[in-house]
Amino acid sequence: MPDPSSTYALILAGGSGTRFWPLSRNARPKQLLNLFGDSTLLEQTLERLDGLVAPENILILTNAQQEAAVREVARVLPPENIFAEPAKRDTAPAVALGIGLIAARNPDALMIVLPADQLIQDVAAFQSTMRDALATAEKSDGLVTIGIKPTWPCPSYGYIERGPRASIPGLDSEQVPAEVKRFREKPSSELAEQFIAQGGFCWNAGMFVWSLPNVIRELSRHQAELATFVSEIRHSSNPAATVAAQFPKLTPISIDYGLMEKSSRVLNIEASFDWDDVGSWLSVAKYLEKVDGENRSNSPLSVIDSENNIVFNARKGSHVALLGVDDLIIVQTDDALLIANRHQADAIKALSDKLPPELL
Repeated sequence: MPDPSSTYALILAGGSGTRFWPLSRNARPKQLLNLFGDSTLLEQTLERLDGLVAPENILILTNAQQEAAVREVARVLPPENIFAEPAKRDTAPAVALGIGLIAARNPDALMIVLPADQLIQDVAAFQSTMRDALATAEKSDGLVTIGIKPTWPCPSYGYIERGPRASIPGLDSEQVPAEVKRFREKPSSELAEQFIAQGGFCWNAGMFVWSLPNVIRELSRHQAELATFVSEIRHSSNPAATVAAQFPKLTPISIDYGLMEKSSRVLNIEASFDWDDVGSWLSVAKYLEKVDGENRSNSPLSVIDSENNIVFNARKGSHVALLGVDDLIIVQTDDALLIANRHQADAIKALSDKLPPELL
């Protein structure tokens, strides 16, 4: 097992609050909501790292709108470990910012990159997979991705095509990584079905593990602008000023397209844990209680002749009753009410163009 004092984690906790409106808002998106029990997805992400990465080695990147709420949730971390990006520049610049901040502390560190908004309930399996990924990153010259075994031909995820078992001298881990043949962008439903039938594909979960020397080497080869940015942060006497001046100038690009798809060696470990990216209210519904048939709700309902509805009531002291309605999404908060066709769940984000600013 790699030295825990040299292991760091970067949690990406930005994003907008459009898919889960009206419960989510720009200042409080999905990862800051109590959708599953009494803790937020960000809190659960931090809890999964307990015993794997020391709190002083966990960094969170967010944005100015969400910084206050993130700090409230992440009180277990040193205040200086929470950073608000000065501009929106996609995931590659955000990850480069994290690499630079960690490199200033330990240029030889191992680094885990995690989204803050995924639901993972099997903590033991998560930590086991991450330990294998850390061992792989320490012993190899590759960048490590975590893949999710597909359960259906989803067209909304990126896919990773796994190649042969990797040969890594001195590696002692439960899961032997595979060489990555290529990354496949979000496919059509038909192509996703072909992937599943062929086998050897996994979903791209947006989780990465690498050593800083390896990832900085690959940035130097494929993203010189970001490599320069990392070096500037690492050697800066005032990192905050450097980030404020240089980050907004960076070219927006995703970490997958900008780095992972171009790197000379990428390795994949298939996750042994459960995983849900909770992309819409349909995903949330799977974890809500059934009420009178196939209705799903987080609170008591009164129901007559109604099926396949999703109800999330965040307004204390109020009650929802359904009469003769099917296939609806109903979300009630103190200041807004959403009534939508469940078959248009992915289009809820389009409402942001029609809503008054105070409700965003």
